[in-house]
Amino acid sequence: MKLRLVFYFLLATGSAMAEPTGGGGLPHFLLADVFGTALAFMAPRTLEPIPVSDLTVWGLHGITAIDPSLITAQVQQGNQAEPPGAEPNAISLMGPQGPILTLPAPGSDDAAAWGDTAALLAEAAARVSPVVQQAGATGVIQSFFEELFNHLDPYSRYVPPGAATADRARRGGVGGVGFSMAYTNGVLSVADVAPGSPADQAGVEVGDLVESVDGHATRGRSADEVNQLLAGEVGSSAEIALRHPDGPSATIDVVRVLVPPDTVSEALDGDLAVISISGFAGDTGARLQEAVAAAAAMPAVQGLVLDLRDNRGGLLRQAVGAADVLLSGGTIVSTRGRAPDSNHDFIAAAGDVSSGLPVVVLVDGRTASAAEILAAALADNRRAVVVGSATLGKGLVQTILPLPDSGELFVTWSRVVAPRGWPIQGLGVLPQVCTSNGDQALDQQLAALADGMQPMADALARSRAARAPLPSVELLELRAPCPAAEANDSDIAAAHWLIDHPTAYQTALLPPISGANEAGGGGSTALNR
Repeated sequence: MKLRLVFYFLLATGSAMAEPTGGGGLPHFLLADVFGTALAFMAPRTLEPIPVSDLTVWGLHGITAIDPSLITAQVQQGNQAEPPGAEPNAISLMGPQGPILTLPAPGSDDAAAWGDTAALLAEAAARVSPVVQQAGATGVIQSFFEELFNHLDPYSRYVPPGAATADRARRGGVGGVGFSMAYTNGVLSVADVAPGSPADQAGVEVGDLVESVDGHATRGRSADEVNQLLAGEVGSSAEIALRHPDGPSATIDVVRVLVPPDTVSEALDGDLAVISISGFAGDTGARLQEAVAAAAAMPAVQGLVLDLRDNRGGLLRQAVGAADVLLSGGTIVSTRGRAPDSNHDFIAAAGDVSSGLPVVVLVDGRTASAAEILAAALADNRRAVVVGSATLGKGLVQTILPLPDSGELFVTWSRVVAPRGWPIQGLGVLPQVCTSNGDQALDQQLAALADGMQPMADALARSRAARAPLPSVELLELRAPCPAAEANDSDIAAAHWLIDHPTAYQTALLPPISGANEAGGGGSTALNR
């Protein structure tokens, strides 16, 4: 979750596109369109300004990755090697016997012309190399972007058409009727029903027994096999025979819809409402609001626990919406990049749905991206105590471009800055109560909190005072007081103890912000994925 802002960009490549050459069977128009569209999209959005010429030359190294006997080289007049910093006059595809094709170098920022040039060089490579020809357009495109992104951050990437289709389905949900099957006490029955789904509206309940789907009997099938029968094309109809336990059978007809993945689950643990968030999908914020409101309405509930352990992130705006459920004001997060559309300051406005219940957020070394944004927002605004270990530290946001080949381009275009101005990328969220140093260290910290002292105070202050860019050595030093670790039973035990000891809970909260602009990272300079 990858964190994501989705933008759709259509670019006409214009007259720079050459006629099809039949080069090794590669489709010129498709290659030129894919390369040109991608380059035009990336040029104004990469975190640091990079000439289109450099992006293209990096990508053309993909030809060498496919066939090491071929290389592309920038040349000047007279075919001399390009000195450092010089603008190339031409670009050549070189083989074992010398130049195969030399083309004039377009202007350094002419994306359409560079896309056309890259396509012509790829076609020339396919004419002389059976390996490149066998890779085909799909292999050439994928290798082009793999080599290009080797020069950028670890989260920018190209997703080929088949995987892109599956990825879009995961982001939006899958076509289904709104319930799933599982074995409970040896009986295959309905395990959950999505609120408001076609199944919910048709009266399907947890525990119902499904006898057949579209005429296919469920007897002898696994839960996964039945769930596959229930899935299908959005808009298609499913005929389902089911019965309530100890009740009569009934047949219902429901239309499959796009059902977002259910990322929020709730449970009571003594006097705590434990709300687990597995990711941030299309309705996570709304689902969290429902769960928090329901918990707040229970007189026995004395506190909330948000479990973000093993949460790899997802949609940025859903993390913002989740934070807004528990904040009555203040900055949630800011994003900063070169493109104007990448700069955002997200401010809490909805109001605290929990009516002020104390909140503990559980994190671990796999908590990432959007989950880190939520944890940082609640901690920095003194709305929660974060318990666990240092988180992953993924603080860069990607924007998504659908490409003409039906693939997708994920381009990192902005950085995330927490409300107090520190960067999430590389640093991660340092918890106020650390469980990764062992039970003895945890017991000592809790005892100190009960006495009004915070042993993590200095480490937290240094972490919150950090500003990008940060060298690797400093990042390691800032994270060292609470090393990243997997979830453990001490996390929830510490949460119970904090809720049961209000004075210690208050001591564990971050100190109030000093300075009017500190929460926004210095006013206009706040600021991921």
